[in-house]
Amino acid sequence: MLRSLLESLKSVLVLLIFISACSPPIQVATVKGKLEKLPSESPKRDSSTEGTVSEVIPPRYPIVETGEFDDGKMWTFDRVPAEYLKSTYGIPADSAWFNKARLGALRFSTSCSASLVSSRGLVMTNHHCARESIIDVQKKGENLLDDGYYASHDSLERKVKDLYVEQLISIEDVSEEVLKAAEKVPGAGPKAEARRKRAEAIENRTNNKLKIADSTMTAQVVELYSGGKYALYTYRKFTDVRLVFAPELKIGYFGGDTDNFTYPRHTFDLSFFRIWSGDSVGVTPEYFTWNTTGVKEGDPVFVVGNPGSTSRLHTVDQLEYQRDIELPGLLEVLDDRTAVLAEFLSSVAADADSFDVRNDLMGARNTQKALEGQYKGLMDGEVLSRTYSAELQLEKEIGASDSLSQLYGSVLRDIGLLQVSKKASASKAAAFYHFLNPSVSSRILTRSIYGYVYTLLRQRGAPPEQLLEIRKEALAIKSWPKELEKTIIAHRLRDFSTYLGPTDPSMRRILGSLTIEQLADSLVSKTVLSDSAEFRKLLDGNYLASNDLSVNLINAIAPLYFTLDSELRAFGDREDAFLARLAMAGFAVRGEGSPPDATFSLRLADGRVSSYQSNGTMIPAFTDFNGLYALSEANKALSEWDLPQSWIDSRVEIPGDIPINLVSTNDITGGNSGSPLLNTNLEVVGLIFDGNLESLPNEYVFDTTSARAVSVDSRAILAALKYVYRADRLLLELGQSN
Repeated sequence: MLRSLLESLKSVLVLLIFISACSPPIQVATVKGKLEKLPSESPKRDSSTEGTVSEVIPPRYPIVETGEFDDGKMWTFDRVPAEYLKSTYGIPADSAWFNKARLGALRFSTSCSASLVSSRGLVMTNHHCARESIIDVQKKGENLLDDGYYASHDSLERKVKDLYVEQLISIEDVSEEVLKAAEKVPGAGPKAEARRKRAEAIENRTNNKLKIADSTMTAQVVELYSGGKYALYTYRKFTDVRLVFAPELKIGYFGGDTDNFTYPRHTFDLSFFRIWSGDSVGVTPEYFTWNTTGVKEGDPVFVVGNPGSTSRLHTVDQLEYQRDIELPGLLEVLDDRTAVLAEFLSSVAADADSFDVRNDLMGARNTQKALEGQYKGLMDGEVLSRTYSAELQLEKEIGASDSLSQLYGSVLRDIGLLQVSKKASASKAAAFYHFLNPSVSSRILTRSIYGYVYTLLRQRGAPPEQLLEIRKEALAIKSWPKELEKTIIAHRLRDFSTYLGPTDPSMRRILGSLTIEQLADSLVSKTVLSDSAEFRKLLDGNYLASNDLSVNLINAIAPLYFTLDSELRAFGDREDAFLARLAMAGFAVRGEGSPPDATFSLRLADGRVSSYQSNGTMIPAFTDFNGLYALSEANKALSEWDLPQSWIDSRVEIPGDIPINLVSTNDITGGNSGSPLLNTNLEVVGLIFDGNLESLPNEYVFDTTSARAVSVDSRAILAALKYVYRADRLLLELGQSN
């Protein structure tokens, strides 16, 4: 959601951003409070030298030894280091092995990963990836999120509207064509636009051909190395996906926010869906078989999934900017909004939460905790020391060649100077932090932005398919209770006042003669945008010509929003251009061995099952059912550790020593949720659902000292299906007898 809306505005407002809870935009904000903990400003790079660091100025950070895999192990399938995998793990690492790994994996809609685990189209992913789908298919009087769901027969599987999964079929390098399109174009912004247009042209050209040959196929051009390379990814898209199984929320989210991003864990974060074709279940010859014996400490394991985003190719100056400005701003808004959601829910009975605010709060807290871990990683110095040391080495290697010095000698300094320029826009941009984040933003304001854009595009004769996609996204926006809307809108207006200033012309236009509280109350009381049916009528009519009270407000907000975004987009284009040059410098001196940052495209990550030390204590690689029940018993007063009745009733049957969760050194990030954990034979031994707190700084530098990926053990999945849910047909489908 939001991507087609924002990309479509290029023809009207010069707009291209992607706002989501998991991937914050390039927007920044200076924020009070958190900055008090920052270290004093470090010495800057000596701008009087070309491609070198002055020996007079002391190092900004301690010089440390860099690691071979600091940039991570998220290998793209067209550049997998086969010889490394063969020698390290003793696996075939041939085309057959990689093809099986690729074809068994899926991209689960727009946010998660999944895998095929039977020849009948059975799809495995996480419970937390399925929550919205679970809610979407429940019938009147049902509460499937709390009660769970199991389709004991194919006919009982419930189709999820608009849910799809994608299987990667092929990858083609299109770097030469895309980069050549911008070769003679002056300026970072126009160059970036030229590359985008050529990438879009390649997509359209390919998709037009695919429609004729096979309507289930779709293509996407993926930008890698911030524009240093481009690849055409062709997917088979399955659009009839049905819910088969989901456990109760209490076990799917066992430990709640307290346990999120921690380990040891005891969570059954699993769900099953199925691909259908017409009136029949899908036929999927490529799938991962199940392993019943599991893995042990030290065993090699592989994750095949779609990591969302990382910042490992960013420079010290960029990371300092995130540490000092961007992350504190994002966290301040999230702290505020999660408090609002939590306070609202505290006054609403669980069965009265018909708007599913609880699910929004869970999503917001997940983002909040992830950003806190990243912020902490940048504060402790290790990340910046390793990044700084790698930069010094790269500068030295560039400086050893006159030709490379001429091409790339100033690129690090240019990136540093750009961060200074970005600060000028930081305060105003902060007014719009998380403005369209679906977990914490006003649904009324979000609908008004869609109405604003849709009306303008329609007036300007936008293509029907463009309008159709925006309308579809607009109508998918769900409502919130009016009481919650009033508070959220008031807090957003307060953000405007804080960061724009009460005397700002836009702020005066927004408020008029009203106070913030009066405007929020009046808007929510009088607008029809709180009702989805009425919003549809306005959208299909002429929203901007209507008399709805929201029109005046959005006419004041939208121009400022898009103007600021255009400015930030220009910074982003320049930054990407510099980063692409930096990547090319790395290619020139070291080859193309390092993987690109994550892009929500399919990657293979190798690792091993491994315990680790935390605060002097050895944390075991596995937890078991005994620990699950013991933890629930020890925390009877806390609802986060309540078990569903089905699990309480089954306690005497489940062997307590069966592992439920395990940790491994695989390289994952947001987007990998739902990825299969596979052994060397590409059999399922687990299901990725989280990382520990120590893994969060891996956003910037990959490290396996104590960072771990957390999975549901394959043995726990079989045990729960057998003893708790009596899911005989699923067991048989996974190749297991009763």
